[in-house]
Amino acid sequence: MKKNDAIDEIVKKICTKIDEGDIGVLGEENEPSQGFEKARSKAEGIQFMREADDDTYRSYIWELLDRLLNENSDYTCDDGSLVYITPDDKAIIVEQVFGMYRGLGILDAILLNEEITEIMINGPKNIFIEKAGRVVRLDRDFGDDEESEKQLRKVIHRIVDMCGREVNEASPIVDARLSDGSRVNIVLSPIAMDGDTVTIRKFSKKPMSIDRLIAYGSITQDIADKLQMLVKAKYNIFISGGTGSGKTTFLNALSNYIPHDERVITIEDSAELQITGVDNLVRLETKQANAEGKGAITIKDLIKSSLRMRPERIVVGEVRGEEALDMLQAMNTGHDGSLSTGHANSAKDMLSRLETMVLQGASGLPLDAVRRQIGSAIDIIVHLSRMRDHSRKVVEIVEVLGYEKGEILLNPIYVFEEDEKSTLERVSGSLVRTKNKMDNIQKLQQAGIYVEI
Repeated sequence: MKKNDAIDEIVKKICTKIDEGDIGVLGEENEPSQGFEKARSKAEGIQFMREADDDTYRSYIWELLDRLLNENSDYTCDDGSLVYITPDDKAIIVEQVFGMYRGLGILDAILLNEEITEIMINGPKNIFIEKAGRVVRLDRDFGDDEESEKQLRKVIHRIVDMCGREVNEASPIVDARLSDGSRVNIVLSPIAMDGDTVTIRKFSKKPMSIDRLIAYGSITQDIADKLQMLVKAKYNIFISGGTGSGKTTFLNALSNYIPHDERVITIEDSAELQITGVDNLVRLETKQANAEGKGAITIKDLIKSSLRMRPERIVVGEVRGEEALDMLQAMNTGHDGSLSTGHANSAKDMLSRLETMVLQGASGLPLDAVRRQIGSAIDIIVHLSRMRDHSRKVVEIVEVLGYEKGEILLNPIYVFEEDEKSTLERVSGSLVRTKNKMDNIQKLQQAGIYVEI
């Protein structure tokens, strides 16, 4: 038998012992130095494991593992073959079993890998990860038997318990956030037809900065300097882009240009922003309804509440629905310098999406009034795109001129153009300044900035 198969077999045997409480008498050969209590029945065994602290739990797993090996650390497989289990193998087995009961199973090691940015679990047999911008299938899974489905469901319940959320057959969809800031979406079967689905978007422990975006080639230093001026001059900036284009990452980097002496309110579905250097910072997060369908706190509710908190700037993580109207009204009522993001295929498309979102919450409003509101509230749209080589770049910086003759007028200031170095495998290019002059320079002048954008 191959070593990996032997390790899987050992893990299953230890888990069976733990699940059944069939742990025998702990330390029956030698009294353990950790001070194990003797578990003389299955009920006592289960209770012992439930009450044990993490160190004791690990020590117990070590003891169960040692019982499966001979004095030479050989394991006798079910097929009769002998497999030598090295000290490193033992450590892996212990941590894997510990993760199944006290952690997130095989996900623990994946979450610790800083190079992995997204984890996609499509049922117990299919795990995909995003690494260096590319999605690949992981060579590990929960297995293909009935126990694997139970193990995945255990991990899911552990995730929602840690996040203070609830997921079950009556409420099979949940969004949550791990303690490290990673964003989690869960959909249970049978809604997810191929098994429970978990999507985890990880966020770097190191806050994203403009300098890092420059190093990645998303923008240039010149563009970064121009954006810094716009943020300091309190232009209302909307960041648009498709899924996975880096909107939240870019918003996070841009928000660190906010002057440190201002009062900032952040509003998010799941707290992801890592604004540094602002002392007067209030972070608000939505809350899902309880099992009775009560107690939900939406982004719309939080925006309304934030207006009573004397904000100098409001940063909304992402606008998805009827809260768009409240955000636009906030921008139009003296809360300049607000920042937000939204899903769209282009800067122009973002305006159409905003119209639709506003009408979701106020269907009686005339379209003319909605467009006027959008045209006067938003000053700048920065559009991001995920390119064919999986890189993420700023592809448009557009000024919103206002509303005229039934249309919201746009003034493209910078557009991305590929250069001769571009190939099918690699995109090369930069933002190019258009011939259009920036029309609204009033805020720049009020901030004492007289540099041409």
